[in-house]
Amino acid sequence: MPLIETTRHGDIHVLRMARPPVNALDPALCRALTAAIADALAEGAQGLVLAGGQKVFSAGLDVPHLLSLGEDGDALLGAWTDFFEAARALLGAAVPVVAAMAGHAPAGGCVLALCCDYRIMAEGPFRIGLNETQVGLVAPEGIQSLLARCVGRHRAERLLVAGAMVDAAEASRIGLVDELAGIDEVEVRAMAWLQGLLQLPRTPMLETRRIARADAVDCLRAARIDLPRFVADWMQPDTQAGLRAMLARIGK
Repeated sequence: MPLIETTRHGDIHVLRMARPPVNALDPALCRALTAAIADALAEGAQGLVLAGGQKVFSAGLDVPHLLSLGEDGDALLGAWTDFFEAARALLGAAVPVVAAMAGHAPAGGCVLALCCDYRIMAEGPFRIGLNETQVGLVAPEGIQSLLARCVGRHRAERLLVAGAMVDAAEASRIGLVDELAGIDEVEVRAMAWLQGLLQLPRTPMLETRRIARADAVDCLRAARIDLPRFVADWMQPDTQAGLRAMLARIGK
Protein backbone atom coordinates (compact mmCIF):
# COMPACT_ATOMS: atom_id res chain seq x y z
CA MET A 1 0.00 0.00 0.00
CA PRO A 2 1.29 3.49 -0.80
CA LEU A 3 2.29 5.68 2.13
CA ILE A 4 0.62 8.66 0.43
CA GLU A 5 -2.76 8.15 -1.23
CA THR A 6 -3.48 10.76 -3.89
CA THR A 7 -7.03 11.61 -4.94
CA ARG A 8 -7.73 14.10 -7.72
CA HIS A 9 -10.71 16.45 -7.63
CA GLY A 10 -10.22 18.41 -10.81
CA ASP A 11 -7.35 20.84 -10.24
CA ILE A 12 -7.13 19.97 -6.53
CA HIS A 13 -5.14 16.96 -5.36
CA VAL A 14 -5.71 15.46 -1.90
CA LEU A 15 -2.56 13.87 -0.47
CA ARG A 16 -3.46 11.55 2.40
CA MET A 17 -0.79 10.20 4.73
CA ALA A 18 -1.50 6.48 5.06
CA ARG A 19 0.79 4.95 7.63
CA PRO A 20 -1.49 3.56 10.33
CA PRO A 21 -2.19 3.76 13.12
CA VAL A 22 -1.06 7.38 13.67
CA ASN A 23 0.94 8.46 10.59
CA ALA A 24 4.20 8.52 12.52
CA LEU A 25 6.69 10.31 10.32
CA ASP A 26 9.49 7.87 9.56
CA PRO A 27 11.94 8.51 6.70
CA ALA A 28 9.90 6.45 4.21
CA LEU A 29 6.71 8.44 4.86
CA CYS A 30 8.58 11.74 4.71
CA ARG A 31 10.22 10.84 1.41
CA ALA A 32 6.89 9.64 0.03
CA LEU A 33 5.27 12.96 0.95
CA THR A 34 8.05 14.95 -0.72
CA ALA A 35 7.68 12.85 -3.88
CA ALA A 36 3.86 13.08 -3.86
CA ILE A 37 4.00 16.87 -3.70
CA ALA A 38 6.44 16.98 -6.62
CA ASP A 39 4.31 14.54 -8.63
CA ALA A 40 1.10 16.49 -8.00
CA LEU A 41 2.70 19.74 -9.13
CA ALA A 42 4.20 18.05 -12.21
CA GLU A 43 0.71 16.77 -13.08
CA GLY A 44 -0.70 20.31 -12.98
CA ALA A 45 -2.33 20.45 -9.55
CA GLN A 46 -3.50 23.99 -8.80
CA GLY A 47 -4.11 23.35 -5.09
CA LEU A 48 -3.16 20.66 -2.57
CA VAL A 49 -4.89 19.27 0.50
CA LEU A 50 -2.73 17.47 3.05
CA ALA A 51 -4.84 15.00 5.02
CA GLY A 52 -4.18 12.32 7.61
CA GLY A 53 -6.21 9.84 9.56
CA GLN A 54 -9.38 10.35 11.53
CA LYS A 55 -8.64 11.16 15.18
CA VAL A 56 -4.90 11.57 14.42
CA PHE A 57 -3.69 13.77 11.55
CA SER A 58 -0.08 12.82 12.32
CA ALA A 59 1.47 11.99 15.68
CA GLY A 60 4.77 13.56 14.59
CA LEU A 61 8.16 11.95 14.15
CA ASP A 62 8.43 8.20 14.63
CA VAL A 63 10.23 8.33 17.99
CA PRO A 64 10.64 4.52 18.40
CA HIS A 65 12.35 4.42 14.99
CA LEU A 66 14.62 7.33 15.87
CA LEU A 67 15.54 5.78 19.22
CA SER A 68 16.33 2.50 17.47
CA LEU A 69 19.11 4.31 15.60
CA GLY A 70 20.99 4.72 18.87
CA GLU A 71 24.09 6.88 18.52
CA ASP A 72 24.29 6.57 14.73
CA GLY A 73 24.59 10.30 14.05
CA ASP A 74 24.54 9.91 10.27
CA ALA A 75 21.32 7.89 10.34
CA LEU A 76 19.70 10.36 12.73
CA LEU A 77 20.77 13.27 10.57
CA GLY A 78 19.35 11.51 7.53
CA ALA A 79 16.00 10.87 9.21
CA TRP A 80 15.62 14.46 10.35
CA THR A 81 16.75 15.71 6.93
CA ASP A 82 13.98 13.67 5.28
CA PHE A 83 11.43 15.26 7.61
CA PHE A 84 12.56 18.81 6.92
CA GLU A 85 12.69 18.16 3.19
CA ALA A 86 9.01 17.19 3.34
CA ALA A 87 8.23 20.30 5.38
CA ARG A 88 10.10 22.49 2.87
CA ALA A 89 8.23 20.86 -0.01
CA LEU A 90 4.94 21.89 1.59
CA LEU A 91 6.12 25.35 2.51
CA GLY A 92 7.69 26.03 -0.87
CA ALA A 93 4.93 24.56 -3.04
CA ALA A 94 4.07 26.88 -5.91
CA VAL A 95 0.33 26.42 -5.29
CA PRO A 96 -1.81 26.87 -2.17
CA VAL A 97 -1.85 24.02 0.35
CA VAL A 98 -4.45 23.32 3.05
CA ALA A 99 -3.94 21.09 6.07
CA ALA A 100 -7.13 19.08 6.67
CA MET A 101 -6.73 17.82 10.23
CA ALA A 102 -9.40 15.36 11.31
CA GLY A 103 -7.58 14.73 14.58
CA HIS A 104 -4.55 15.39 16.77
CA ALA A 105 -1.44 17.11 15.39
CA PRO A 106 1.39 17.16 17.92
CA ALA A 107 5.04 18.03 17.29
CA GLY A 108 5.98 17.12 13.70
CA GLY A 109 2.32 16.91 12.74
CA CYS A 110 1.93 20.51 13.89
CA VAL A 111 5.03 21.51 11.92
CA LEU A 112 3.56 20.08 8.71
CA ALA A 113 0.33 21.97 9.36
CA LEU A 114 2.25 25.22 9.97
CA CYS A 115 3.87 24.78 6.56
CA CYS A 116 0.46 24.94 4.85
CA ASP A 117 -1.32 28.12 3.76
CA TYR A 118 -4.49 27.35 5.71
CA ARG A 119 -5.33 24.96 8.53
CA ILE A 120 -8.74 23.35 9.12
CA MET A 121 -9.19 21.18 12.20
CA ALA A 122 -11.97 18.91 13.39
CA GLU A 123 -14.11 20.25 16.19
CA GLY A 124 -13.89 18.33 19.43
CA PRO A 125 -11.26 17.07 21.86
CA PHE A 126 -8.38 17.12 19.38
CA ARG A 127 -5.11 18.84 20.23
CA ILE A 128 -2.32 20.54 18.32
CA GLY A 129 0.98 22.07 19.35
CA LEU A 130 4.74 21.86 19.64
CA ASN A 131 5.29 19.82 22.78
CA GLU A 132 9.05 19.42 22.41
CA THR A 133 10.01 20.67 25.87
CA GLN A 134 7.74 18.03 27.39
CA VAL A 135 10.12 15.35 26.11
CA GLY A 136 13.41 17.21 26.53
CA LEU A 137 13.80 18.73 23.06
CA VAL A 138 14.32 22.29 21.85
CA ALA A 139 12.31 23.39 18.82
CA PRO A 140 14.74 24.97 16.32
CA GLU A 141 14.61 28.75 15.97
CA GLY A 142 13.06 28.53 12.53
CA ILE A 143 10.21 26.35 13.78
CA GLN A 144 9.62 28.73 16.67
CA SER A 145 9.37 31.61 14.19
CA LEU A 146 6.95 29.64 12.03
CA LEU A 147 4.65 29.27 15.04
CA ALA A 148 5.06 32.94 16.00
CA ARG A 149 4.03 33.92 12.48
CA CYS A 150 0.60 32.42 13.21
CA VAL A 151 -0.05 33.22 16.87
CA GLY A 152 2.24 36.17 17.63
CA ARG A 153 5.61 36.18 19.35
CA HIS A 154 4.51 36.45 22.98
CA ARG A 155 1.88 33.71 22.72
CA ALA A 156 4.33 31.51 20.80
CA GLU A 157 6.84 31.93 23.62
CA ARG A 158 4.31 30.83 26.21
CA LEU A 159 3.27 27.79 24.15
CA LEU A 160 6.81 26.75 23.27
CA VAL A 161 8.35 27.07 26.71
CA ALA A 162 5.53 25.04 28.26
CA GLY A 163 5.40 22.55 25.37
CA ALA A 164 1.67 23.19 25.41
CA MET A 165 -0.89 21.31 23.37
CA VAL A 166 -4.14 23.25 22.89
CA ASP A 167 -7.53 21.89 21.94
CA ALA A 168 -9.22 22.69 18.65
CA ALA A 169 -11.35 25.53 20.04
CA GLU A 170 -8.37 27.27 21.63
CA ALA A 171 -6.26 26.71 18.52
CA SER A 172 -8.93 28.47 16.49
CA ARG A 173 -9.20 31.32 18.99
CA ILE A 174 -5.46 32.07 18.93
CA GLY A 175 -4.99 31.65 15.17
CA LEU A 176 -3.08 28.38 15.21
CA VAL A 177 -5.83 26.96 13.01
CA ASP A 178 -7.94 29.02 10.63
CA GLU A 179 -11.21 27.12 10.69
CA LEU A 180 -13.04 24.36 12.55
CA ALA A 181 -15.36 21.83 10.92
CA GLY A 182 -17.11 18.59 11.70
CA ILE A 183 -14.74 15.65 11.56
CA ASP A 184 -16.33 14.42 8.32
CA GLU A 185 -16.36 17.87 6.75
CA VAL A 186 -12.71 18.87 7.17
CA GLU A 187 -11.62 17.87 3.66
CA VAL A 188 -14.78 19.30 2.09
CA ARG A 189 -14.04 22.67 3.70
CA ALA A 190 -10.41 22.44 2.61
CA MET A 191 -11.40 21.98 -1.01
CA ALA A 192 -13.97 24.77 -0.77
CA TRP A 193 -11.32 27.19 0.50
CA LEU A 194 -8.99 26.26 -2.33
CA GLN A 195 -11.76 26.56 -4.91
CA GLY A 196 -12.37 30.11 -3.71
CA LEU A 197 -8.73 31.00 -4.37
CA LEU A 198 -8.77 29.31 -7.75
CA GLN A 199 -11.57 31.66 -8.89
CA LEU A 200 -9.18 34.61 -8.59
CA PRO A 201 -6.95 35.84 -11.44
CA ARG A 202 -4.24 33.21 -11.26
CA THR A 203 -0.96 35.07 -11.75
CA PRO A 204 -1.71 37.96 -9.35
CA MET A 205 -2.95 35.54 -6.69
CA LEU A 206 0.10 33.31 -6.90
CA GLU A 207 2.57 36.20 -6.99
CA THR A 208 0.91 37.89 -4.01
CA ARG A 209 1.02 34.57 -2.17
CA ARG A 210 4.71 34.12 -2.99
CA ILE A 211 5.59 37.55 -1.60
CA ALA A 212 3.42 37.11 1.48
CA ARG A 213 4.94 33.72 2.32
CA ALA A 214 8.59 34.58 1.74
CA ASP A 215 9.20 35.02 5.47
CA ALA A 216 7.63 31.61 6.17
CA VAL A 217 9.86 29.92 3.59
CA ASP A 218 12.86 31.58 5.22
CA CYS A 219 11.96 29.94 8.54
CA LEU A 220 13.12 26.56 7.25
CA ARG A 221 16.40 27.80 5.83
CA ALA A 222 19.12 25.37 6.91
CA ALA A 223 20.88 27.90 9.14
CA ARG A 224 17.66 28.50 11.08
CA ILE A 225 17.15 24.78 11.72
CA ASP A 226 20.81 23.81 12.41
CA LEU A 227 20.24 20.09 12.15
CA PRO A 228 23.73 19.04 13.33
CA ARG A 229 23.13 20.85 16.61
CA PHE A 230 19.59 19.45 16.88
CA VAL A 231 20.86 15.89 16.40
CA ALA A 232 23.60 16.44 18.98
CA ASP A 233 20.98 17.67 21.45
CA TRP A 234 18.76 14.68 20.60
CA MET A 235 21.48 12.34 21.84
CA GLN A 236 21.89 14.09 25.20
CA PRO A 237 21.11 11.78 28.17
CA ASP A 238 18.29 13.95 29.57
CA THR A 239 16.63 14.12 26.15
CA GLN A 240 16.89 10.36 25.66
CA ALA A 241 15.43 9.81 29.14
CA GLY A 242 12.54 12.17 28.41
CA LEU A 243 11.76 10.45 25.13
CA ARG A 244 11.81 6.98 26.68
CA ALA A 245 9.61 8.16 29.54
CA MET A 246 7.13 9.54 27.00
CA LEU A 247 7.02 6.20 25.18
CA ALA A 248 6.48 4.39 28.47
CA ARG A 249 3.51 6.65 29.25
CA ILE A 250 1.83 5.85 25.95
CA GLY A 251 2.67 2.16 26.13
CA LYS A 252 5.18 1.95 23.30
